[in-house]
Formats: sequence, structure tokens, C-alpha cells
Amino acid sequence: MTDALIRPDLVQENGQLQMSLSTKGARNLATTTKTPPQMQGITPRWLLQMLPWVQVKGGAYRVNRRLTYDVGNGRVSFTNTGAQVRVIPQALCELSLLRGFEDIEVLNALADRFVQQEFAPGEVIVQEGQPANQVLLIAHGKVNKLKAGKYEAEALRDILADGDCFGGEAIVLSQETWEVSLKAITRCIVLSLPVQAFRELMNQSEALQTQVDRFRAILSKPQDRHNQAAIAMTAGHSQETELPRTFVDYDLSPREYELSLAQTILRVNTRVADLYNEPMNQTEQQLRLTIEALRERQEYEMLNNRDFGLLHNADLKQRIFTRTGPPTPDDFDELLSRRRKSHFFLAHPRAIAAFSRECNRRGIYSPSTEVNGKIVPAWRNYPIFPCNKIPITKEGTSSILIFRTGEENQGVIGLHKTGIPDEYQPSLSVRFSGINEKAIASYLVTAYYSAVILIPDALGILEDVEIGR
Repeated sequence: MTDALIRPDLVQENGQLQMSLSTKGARNLATTTKTPPQMQGITPRWLLQMLPWVQVKGGAYRVNRRLTYDVGNGRVSFTNTGAQVRVIPQALCELSLLRGFEDIEVLNALADRFVQQEFAPGEVIVQEGQPANQVLLIAHGKVNKLKAGKYEAEALRDILADGDCFGGEAIVLSQETWEVSLKAITRCIVLSLPVQAFRELMNQSEALQTQVDRFRAILSKPQDRHNQAAIAMTAGHSQETELPRTFVDYDLSPREYELSLAQTILRVNTRVADLYNEPMNQTEQQLRLTIEALRERQEYEMLNNRDFGLLHNADLKQRIFTRTGPPTPDDFDELLSRRRKSHFFLAHPRAIAAFSRECNRRGIYSPSTEVNGKIVPAWRNYPIFPCNKIPITKEGTSSILIFRTGEENQGVIGLHKTGIPDEYQPSLSVRFSGINEKAIASYLVTAYYSAVILIPDALGILEDVEIGR
């Protein structure tokens, strides 16, 4: 064979003549093995898996409770100009004493009477037994609430942090001395209002006097430790005794939850659907990935939506702070002790890693547990599920949630509605919306959902958890 008869494309790189069909040529006749379309961002969505889902027939769910008197403290907000901190006047309405008060002039006057103070870590802010003569707002920092114990050492009663109020009883109940001490854990900025200044303003404002009288009337009503209208009863009697007459009073304005939704319009070219449907259905794959993204958004909304999201709707009394910063076994035990029949924790993966570091530092081994065939970390046999929808602040802190679930347990539940038209998955519909003049087929994809906390202690939150230490 002469050089002129040799085809250049048959000469291999080493100059030798090719003796068989190349793999590049063979691929023209071969069917490749391919995967379905892959997608980043798909998570286990443990919250959607673990919540019991309740069918909502009328589009709304009403939570009836016993009558509860609104005497719990909210949290106030602040503004600052340089190092000068001032309480926002309207935010004072978050305090139990001023709940519902609308006189903006009086609120401004109150805000102007607060005095800024700063305390270093370890400094005592108020001392048990000293005269109770001021109302305190924690503008920044973390504070231990301590009380002298039976065995001399001070016992930790609670932890206060940004936005908390202390000392309102000194105004309403004419409390003479502090029943507890406050000691700064970190550097703290505290705004204090002398009781005398409040009473002077109350003497000048009839509206403020009326507000205080109304609050005193609420405190004077019979109520249990949960601030619910008391049910009168007697016990322990052995002879004929006149029994008290009572009834269970209901909240006259129960909260109603309407189903929220997440929607998108999926568009598919009809030529793609007609000609390129083998070996995988293009429309089905487009729908699969769209639904995955929609379910991810659903879980995010159930945690972060300001209207019904669990992080925003947890009761303030069920929010606690870490003792030192990182999440410790002590903090997890505190969460467990505040409710009956807990079911699981939910935390950002980095918060779980921070908790594991604290366990390692103390030499504590916490065995994992198996849930739905998957191994997850646990504490005292309660699983700790990861969820990357829980936000991390720019300061590097996050929150850890603990749940009691189910209607029968007066816990946290999810709401949905099955049996809707064009249902593709439970409470999720895929509705064909027509083909436009460019031959693009449209599908309306809709998911309906909401989340409900039936009673306050069904959900607890460990806040301001440091995850980077």
C-alpha cells in the first residue's frame, strides 16, 4: 500500500495505521447511559416529613383556646445615633403595661425619660433586696437573673437579652424591693426609667392613668400560672362543703389560619415535548425539578413567613437564650424541661456541628438514632434534624427549635388540602394553562400549606446560638 492510498483520518497519533473502528466513531451508533436532570439545593426537608398534616376543608383553620389574659411581656426595639441609644416610642406598646396604648405624645414623653447606662461583664445591675425604683430595658447584651438559693449560692432563674423588660411590677404592684438580682454576662446597654418619673407623667395624662387601671384590673382577675381564666374548684374536703360554681371561659377572638400558597408557571416548548421525549419524558422531568424547588420554598415559608412562620410565631415565654453562647447540653436540657412530650429538635447543620463540638469538649457522647431509615444525631434519644432554612445572622448566630407535634398532643401541625382539582401530589396541583402563539405550553404549579402552633408550649426556641466559636 502506497502512502498516497493511506487515509489521513486512519493514522493514529503515534503514526501507526488504525486497525479497528475508533471509540469516537462507535459512539455515533451507541445509546448513551444518562441520568435524569440533577439539581443542587434539594434537602431532606425534615420539617415537612415530621409534621402531622391536617386536612383543611374550608381553606381556613380556627384555633379555639381558653380565655387568656394578655399580661406577658413583649420585646421592644431601639434606635441609636452613634453610641446614644433610644427606645422607639411605638415599641413601648410591646410591654404588658402599655399593650394597646395609642397616645403617641405620651409614648414619646416616656421614651425621653429613659436614661442610658452601660455595664461591664460581671457587674451587678440591680441587687436582690434593694429598693425597686426603676423599669429596665435591655437594649444590648445578655443578663443573668439570679436569686439567693437555699444553700447560699445564687441560683440562675432566667436569662434576659436584647429587647427584654424588667421591673414593670414596681409600677403596677407598688413593689418595694427587688426579688432577684440582675448581673451582666456580656457588655450591656440598659435603659432605665425611674418609677417616680413614670408616676409624674401618669398624673399629667388621664389616658395613661386609665391604661394602668385597666392593667391592674386584668391582674386582679382569677387566673392560673398560664394567665388563663381560672376554673374554680375545691379539693381535700371530708364533710359537706358548698362547692364553687364555675365555667370554662373561651377566647372570643380565636385566631384563624388561612392556607398560604407557593406558585409558579412552568413553560415547555411543544416541539421539545413532541420530538425529544425519549428516553425521558421532558415535561415530567421539568415538573419534577419545579416541584422540588416549590417544596423547598414551602419549608422556608413555614419557618420564616412573618404571618404564620414558626420562627416568628413562637411564644416569647418559650424563647430562651444560651448560657454562654454556643449550644450546650445544658441548653438542650433547658429546652426539654419547658414542655411535655417533646418529639424532635430542628437546627441548622452548622448549629448541630457547634453542639457536637460542645459535647466533644465536655467528653460527652450522644448516640445517634435512626428515623425513616436514616441516621441522624440525637440528644437524650430525641432526634436533631438538620434544616438549612433556619437563618444565620450576620453576627454568626442561629436558632434551634424543639417540637411537640400533633392535634392530639396540642402540638405543632401542618395544614393542607387534598383532593383539589388537577392534584399531582397531596395539596399540590399542576394545571394546564394553554399554548401561546409561540407554541409554548404553560402549566400552573401550586402548593397550598400553612403551619399552626396549637398552644404556646408546643414549640420552643433556643435563640442567639453562636455557631462559630
